[in-house]
Amino acid sequence: MFNFVAFIPSAVKQSIPLLLGSTGETLTEKSGNLNLGIPGIMYVGAISGVIGSFFYENHLTAVNASINPFLGIAIPILCSLLGSLLMGLLYCFLTVNLRANQNVTGLAMTTFGVGFGNFFGGSLIKLTGSDVPSISLRATSGCFQKTLPFADKTGVIGKLLFSYGFLAYTAIIIAILAALFLRKTRLGLQLRAVGENPGTADAAGINVSKYKYIATCVGSMIAGLGGLYYVMDYASGVWSNNAFGDRGWLAIALVIFTVWRPDLSIFASILFGGLYILYLYIPTGTNMAIKEIYKTFPYLVTIAVLIIMSMLNKKENQPPAALGLPYFREDR
Repeated sequence: MFNFVAFIPSAVKQSIPLLLGSTGETLTEKSGNLNLGIPGIMYVGAISGVIGSFFYENHLTAVNASINPFLGIAIPILCSLLGSLLMGLLYCFLTVNLRANQNVTGLAMTTFGVGFGNFFGGSLIKLTGSDVPSISLRATSGCFQKTLPFADKTGVIGKLLFSYGFLAYTAIIIAILAALFLRKTRLGLQLRAVGENPGTADAAGINVSKYKYIATCVGSMIAGLGGLYYVMDYASGVWSNNAFGDRGWLAIALVIFTVWRPDLSIFASILFGGLYILYLYIPTGTNMAIKEIYKTFPYLVTIAVLIIMSMLNKKENQPPAALGLPYFREDR
């Protein structure tokens, strides 16, 4: 039988990388930058955190010390933010300063990010001398997976609402703050103006390049945390090359699904996360064909949404008008 009590928490945990990735991409796209490099950025954010955690745990082993929970969390997060920030800066330099094609740049950065992660992940695996192609960072992962103290004492409610690591709640807070920033603040209005018509925004005294840089870099760091969450919390600190799957692409699809509204991403990401793992919870017996059909549900939903959105063609549901277009100040 279908077990909702077990399914919902798993769907939520699966949704957090998608939520962080889509929130970061929404901020980026609101500035007019179409960053298809989000999958690579999430990958770099993950491996950067793994590198920091790996050397910290090795240091603890060398000095025979126990893990400091604060450092166990702070070091991977700072490394993840730094790695994804550098990817965001690289994207902005290529697309804003050099005016490279945004689609090609994003795809190239995805390829680069995955290769970067696999290279350093493989190198760390060799350093451990492990017989299996993976790294286990259980001590650090335990700090990320620590739940609220009363989660086990409140039964089903605790399992459904309080049984997640702090990054899950952080992701929800970030999405809400991003939505409020875009709708309720002057800076958010100016950012949306840059994405809609950078020429008019420039004429009004708004620094277009600065907004593109800040939005893209902040969005990249948020997306990088999604990659870190996947390794440290969802995967229990185990890094394996190419284990991240296509979650980065689903995060980009989620931006369209939620019509560029980060608050809607909270619920939509849980839906996508649930569809992503639905095949594990529906009994299929030995019929593998049915299980493979269940695996296609997130992509079928994405296609359906794209069709419906194009048919409705409402202005408020459309992407920023200047999305993906380079800005030439001389042309305004």
